[in-house]
Amino acid sequence: MHGEYKVPGGKLVVVDLDVVQGRIANFRLAGDFFLEPDEALAAIDGAVNGLPAESDTKAIAAAVRAALPDDAVLLGFSPEAVAVAVRRSLARATSWRDYQWEIVHAPAVPPVMHLALDEVLTGSVAAGLRKPTLRFWEWEENAVVIGSFQSVKNEVDPDGAAKHGFEVVRRITGGGAMMMEKGSVVTYSLYVPADLVQGMTFADSYAYLDEWAILALQDLGIDASYVPLNDITSPKGKIGGAAQKRLGSGAVLHHVTMSYDMDGQKMTEVLRIGREKISDKGITSAAKRVDPLRSQTGLPRAEIIERMKRQFTTMYGAEPGDITPAEYAAAEQLVADKFATPEWLYRVP
Repeated sequence: MHGEYKVPGGKLVVVDLDVVQGRIANFRLAGDFFLEPDEALAAIDGAVNGLPAESDTKAIAAAVRAALPDDAVLLGFSPEAVAVAVRRSLARATSWRDYQWEIVHAPAVPPVMHLALDEVLTGSVAAGLRKPTLRFWEWEENAVVIGSFQSVKNEVDPDGAAKHGFEVVRRITGGGAMMMEKGSVVTYSLYVPADLVQGMTFADSYAYLDEWAILALQDLGIDASYVPLNDITSPKGKIGGAAQKRLGSGAVLHHVTMSYDMDGQKMTEVLRIGREKISDKGITSAAKRVDPLRSQTGLPRAEIIERMKRQFTTMYGAEPGDITPAEYAAAEQLVADKFATPEWLYRVP
C-alpha cells in the first residue's frame, strides 16, 4: 500500500507498507522533508512496523514520537504527518492529481440559490455526474449566512439587517455567521470526492484543502497562514474562515469566505458579536477582527480571483466549467423545498 500527504506549508510525506495478519509490515518512510540524525529514519520505520492496521492517527503518531532519538530534529513534517500518510495508505486515499478538475465562475444568483447549489454540486460529484470542482461565487444581493447549528436571534440583529438590506439564510455546514456584502467578499466552494481526504481528521483536511489558496495569497504578497481549526489569517488580522460537510454519498463540500472589503461599523450593527467571541481573540473591537484583502493587496477583487484560479490550475490542473441546466433546476427545487423555508431558517430559532 502507498500513501502520500503534503503537509500544508511543509513537505511531502510518502509511505509504503504491507498488511500481514492485521499488522503493518515492511513499512518505509520517504519524502522531501529534513530529518536529523540519519538514524531517526530507521527509528520511525521500526516504530510503525508491527502496529495494528486499525491503529488511528493518534496511536501511530505516539509510537513514532516515542521512538525518536532525544536529539531528533524534524523539519517540514511531524509524527502526526507520518500518521496521516499511514492512514491514507490504508484507506487507499487519492491525491489532487488523480482527478480532472473544473473551475466554475458563473453569474450571480440569490443567496439561497448559492446554498442550494453547494448541496446539489456536491451530490453531482458523489454520483459521478460532475468532475471535482472549484466554484467561485458572485453576489448581487447582501446576505448574512449563518452556520447550520447557529441560533438566528443570537447571531443576527434584525433591525440592523433590515436597515442595511441583508437577507438571513442558513447553510448546511457548521461554523459561524458570515456577512456577505456584494462586491466585498471572495467566496469559493470545493466539491471533492471523499477519497481525497481519506485518513485525515477534519482539522487536517481543512488546511489540506485550502493550501492552494494560502499559496495564492502569499503570491499576492500577503503573509497568509492557516490557524486551526478553520481560519485563514495574517499578522494584520483574520482574512476569512472555512466550513466543511462530508456527505454520506461519498463527497465533501468545503467552502471559504474571505473579506475583500469591510465596513466594520456595519458588521457590528448586523451581527450580534458576543463578548466571549471577542475576548477569546485577545482583542476589544469586533471591527478589527477581519482584515480585508483589498487593504493588503491594493488589487481589484476580480484580479484576486483570477490569480487564485491561476494558482489552482498550476498546482492541480483544471479546465473552465459551468453549471448544467439540470443542476440549476435541482437547486431551484431545493430552494423551494428547503433553503427558502422558515422551517429550515429557524430550525434553531
